[in-house]
Amino acid sequence: MSVDETTVRRVAKLARIKVEDHEVPKLKGELDAILAFVEELKELDVDGVEPMTSVAPMRLRLREDVVTDGENAEEVLRNAPAREGDFFVVPKVVE
Repeated sequence: MSVDETTVRRVAKLARIKVEDHEVPKLKGELDAILAFVEELKELDVDGVEPMTSVAPMRLRLREDVVTDGENAEEVLRNAPAREGDFFVVPKVVE
């Protein structure tokens, strides 16, 4: 699979990365190489291979899933860069 320069610019825009015109050909080559590697990985036979969470076998510690409100809003929000009442104020990221 190969990407074109329009796709490179679109990926950069989605990633919110400023890309100059002279950088596009290099990035196109790098994306092509990444996609070629992914195509190689698709050829591997992974039937019977168990998914893993780590390269070293280990059991995950489980805890009871309990909803809490943080107990003390004032303490939780003490270092908040911006707040409104008992809530964090965050910048809008979805357009």
